[in-house]
Amino acid sequence: MLNIGIVCYPTYGGSGVVATELGMALARKGHKVHFISYRRPARLAHYLPNIFYHEVAPMEYPLFEIKPMDTALASKIVDVALFENLDVLHVHYAIPHATIGYLAREILKTKNKNLPFVTTLHGTDITLIGADRSYFPVVEFSINQSNAVTAVSNALKQQTYEIFKIGKEIQVIYNFIDFERFQKRENKELRKEIASDHEKIITHVSNFRKVKRVDDVLAVFEKVLKSLPAKLLLIGDGPERPRLEMLTREMGIWNEVRFLGKQDVVEDLLAISDLFLLPSEHESFGLAALEAMACEVPVIASNIGGLTEVIIDGKTGFTCSVGDVDDMSQKAIYLLSDEAVLSQFRQASIQRARDFEIDRILPMYEKLYYSIM
Repeated sequence: MLNIGIVCYPTYGGSGVVATELGMALARKGHKVHFISYRRPARLAHYLPNIFYHEVAPMEYPLFEIKPMDTALASKIVDVALFENLDVLHVHYAIPHATIGYLAREILKTKNKNLPFVTTLHGTDITLIGADRSYFPVVEFSINQSNAVTAVSNALKQQTYEIFKIGKEIQVIYNFIDFERFQKRENKELRKEIASDHEKIITHVSNFRKVKRVDDVLAVFEKVLKSLPAKLLLIGDGPERPRLEMLTREMGIWNEVRFLGKQDVVEDLLAISDLFLLPSEHESFGLAALEAMACEVPVIASNIGGLTEVIIDGKTGFTCSVGDVDDMSQKAIYLLSDEAVLSQFRQASIQRARDFEIDRILPMYEKLYYSIM
């Protein structure tokens, strides 16, 4: 069994969710997993055997207008690696974690400790932030210095090679789903609280940033309402939310929309949903879509990035051109208007989601860890 260090952002975003779920799955197999972050990861809500959390807390000092978190994180990794005898470090999201992993590894060499590290690329760390000139050379260097590099989709792997000069193989290891958590469960009481028996429930989950195109979700929903009764659940929070709340009032659909904020048990809401919308401009994988499919919810999404590797167009949902609200609306009405068709898509969604079951993905990471030790 291994002693594994995991560095991630402790948020509701995809990279933090994947890192936390991976760590918990590794712990269940008997590995010791050490999360190193400035806050306990969002999905690490309860005590679990073999899981340890090490908080990074930089000192307060008047000179520091912005706390030097990177330095504190590197120091904490060194400390944990030495005193917990880590075998391998897994950093999620290249910025700044790949650079910090490299720095910690080099410091540990001076202390006769070898700590190889894996960098997992998640999307915006490459396509958006990493490509910015203010970070580009450091990100490129750090990826190349990693002992191993993984990407969550073939689309992201290809984009990384196009944006950076990477001199090593990037292994694609898809994101995964835990079916003990994400599955269809009947909850008539919860559904009745949200919608009446004759209404369909459409759901969207995101961080409410412009790249997620939540305006398109509202536009699609407005068109759907003209054909059938429905409720829209908007799960998550972010900078666009206040504007979107005002927009629903201007559109006259406010009474049919529920802004639910961040939810720790999003699976309960997915399980009562009939359709999931994800019209993003960029999506390196689309973990939210996979979680919906695991709960037997078909997905209508943009035909970009890793979404086309997850969704089977015309079978588990539909992939449409970015911004094509009319096409998305027509597909949504087609699915929601016919119970037999919707049932077919539900069954196909769960079958497709099983291709990403955690028990299939976990051995790939274990094999990778052993290969670089």
